Amino acid sequence: MDSTAVDQFEAGRGRLASLAYRLLGSAADAEDAVQDTFLRWQAADRERIDVPEAWLTKVATNLCLDRLRSAQARHERSAGAWLPEPLLDGDPMLGPADTFEQRESVTLAVLTLLERLSPAERAVYVLREAFSYSHAEIAAILDITESASQQHAHRARTRVAAERRSGGAADPASARRVVEEFLAAATSGRTDRLVALLTDDVTAVSDGAGLARRLLRYRSRERVASFVRAGFKATPAKRRLAGGSLAMHLAWVNGTPAVVAVVGGRVVGAVAFEVGDGKVASLYGIAATDRLARLDEAWQRHDPGVPVIDGW
Repeated sequence: MDSTAVDQFEAGRGRLASLAYRLLGSAADAEDAVQDTFLRWQAADRERIDVPEAWLTKVATNLCLDRLRSAQARHERSAGAWLPEPLLDGDPMLGPADTFEQRESVTLAVLTLLERLSPAERAVYVLREAFSYSHAEIAAILDITESASQQHAHRARTRVAAERRSGGAADPASARRVVEEFLAAATSGRTDRLVALLTDDVTAVSDGAGLARRLLRYRSRERVASFVRAGFKATPAKRRLAGGSLAMHLAWVNGTPAVVAVVGGRVVGAVAFEVGDGKVASLYGIAATDRLARLDEAWQRHDPGVPVIDGW
């Protein structure tokens, strides 16, 4: 392959990776899809491709759809054992992030909701909301009619809006303050204060420290508070499981505030929050090692500052 063709692909690699991540919810799978797209680009008769960006987007999107429709993916995701892979803010795979819709489309809350859509609905939602493609362009990418694209978009937006918690965009300083208060209450035994920091329709989703076969889901302030209190209670068994004494840092993950648990500089868990109106609307706890690889890699290049809790 000549250098011009390689340069054409590399110029769009970041956009393709961001698209694939939103579609698949996994950075590792997104990278594989982008590499497969490159192999298709390498083998293509490029003289017959009028608009390389459109061609690459079409190939990458359909490779992602093939993965979503595969028997293995359907089994894993339908088994309820799937949470999107968290990414540290600043990761190029999170872009674009110029508009509210683009930023929201990559939050763990929305990525988790997208799991409930059909592959076609998910693709149309991502292409439309995160990348601002027209319905005519989406129709060409997915080989469907414009009317079908519009219908998929309507159904996707309706389902996402219906199941969204009361969280959303929050001022970073106030969101950090809420999470700090939440963490202090969770680790101190102040259950009444913890309950007061939760919205009436709060939800919590966890992979059970990476050990549960199915996702653990909690609703209602009392049940979420009970789950959080148990989860943040330090015990010798938890320290052994984590590999040592933990330090807890505040960070931003997928555009929302998060608590990152670290042992010896290695990320062993993360809890991402949605905050709205001064309260926690939802939280997502991830500790499965395979879901933390990219976050851990980024953490090694990140200046975490002073932990909010040390020696947990």
